[in-house]
Amino acid sequence: MASAATSEIEKRVGLDTYAVENDGIGGMLKTKVSDFRVEESFRRVPLDPKGRFSVIEVTLNNWETNRFVNRLARELKISRNRIWFSGTKDKRAITSQLMIVDAPMHKIETIDLSDVKISCMGRTHQKLKFGQHLSNKFTVIVRGCAKKDGTPLGDEEALDNANQIIKKMEEKLGKGLFPNWIGPQRFGGLRGVTAEVGDKVIDDDFEEAVNTYLGMESSFESEEVFEFRSKWNKTKDIDACLEIAPQKLGYEKKMLYELKKSNNYLAAFKTLPNNLQLMCIHAVQSKLFNKSLALRIKSNLTLSKPLIGDIVGHVTEKGNIDAKNLAIVEEETAERIERNCDLRRLAITGPLPGFEEIIAKGEIGKIENKVISDGKYTKEGWQIEKIPRLSSSGSRRALTSNFMNLSIEICSKEVEENNSMVWDKGPQKGDRWNPEGASIKFKFSLPPGSYASVLLREIMRSPINHY
Repeated sequence: MASAATSEIEKRVGLDTYAVENDGIGGMLKTKVSDFRVEESFRRVPLDPKGRFSVIEVTLNNWETNRFVNRLARELKISRNRIWFSGTKDKRAITSQLMIVDAPMHKIETIDLSDVKISCMGRTHQKLKFGQHLSNKFTVIVRGCAKKDGTPLGDEEALDNANQIIKKMEEKLGKGLFPNWIGPQRFGGLRGVTAEVGDKVIDDDFEEAVNTYLGMESSFESEEVFEFRSKWNKTKDIDACLEIAPQKLGYEKKMLYELKKSNNYLAAFKTLPNNLQLMCIHAVQSKLFNKSLALRIKSNLTLSKPLIGDIVGHVTEKGNIDAKNLAIVEEETAERIERNCDLRRLAITGPLPGFEEIIAKGEIGKIENKVISDGKYTKEGWQIEKIPRLSSSGSRRALTSNFMNLSIEICSKEVEENNSMVWDKGPQKGDRWNPEGASIKFKFSLPPGSYASVLLREIMRSPINHY
């Protein structure tokens, strides 16, 4: 199984287009863990001393959310399904979020994990739903700003360029709006693996789904991981692969142990956490959304002014779309809908396809149908008979998202040694960053489901491995 180059990954998941013309500021994110901070914003959780569940605030330093939840479950000797959280956060970051745990407070208070702070807030009767928080507050530093040829971009030039891009997006889309791309995290990071696995699940080919998850290579992974995936692709020797599997490949090892026990590829796939299984299906839908959005931009069609045939949705107080309250733009409703789009009460949507196939009409419908038919997807394929909970009726997603409270400023360029292996090695072939370039700090808030890296991608224009 071949390794995908950066540009191939971007094209495959529909992240090869930008809202406005500009060279960007280059640079990269997460040079240091502390360069990327995110804090969930919640309404007050209703507490009750007699509540069954414990409410905790968790601050993680360089932990991926799912792996932390697995570890917390092991420490508490409970199923991970008894821990609820509202959003999955980046690993190389400092993140703060609420979690609800079906375990006694006194047991949680004994947990002591490196780079983890757990604050017990009280008891509650309520669980958390995914996406329940109001917004995410970000503080992010872009370091090593550079021109396309890799030469450093100075402080004032980088700051001015960033502000120019924001201004152009405001002129084209409206104040505080940017294309609502679904970012690389949804696709398994730099492997872009989840959509590839999801395609196999939709094709009812669980053997290939497992082989893809185990064997899909990436030039951005470590040598030992690359060796593991290469051996699986060449030999399919379970014992030999288990022998060399790095400790961090926990999900892969669980798959292999299940294959060794049962030789059942469906059972092996189901060793993945339920939310990761579902993410594989969502990644396919996300890829199709991104490609529809890209084709709309390339066709010079507006993202913020509704066209006849567009499907619009009501915007919730969190800035998301109410997918149960959609309307098709028709001649007699176009003026009223456009007015409500201007007021941010409604927003134009793009497809997250499923077996109910909620597709736009007219010229917009042709764009959406072209993307779906090019991928040879059918309505029936979204019914996952062997794992019915993965079946998806489909939905819609706003073409634009909104950022709030944006500030952009120059900050210190200093990076201590041993904070980043990438930084210490220096720019490599194909990179677009320079240690002499500017460091720019961005602060902003986004609604749940929108990605900080997607907003910053519009400004940076760096290769996908720089995020």
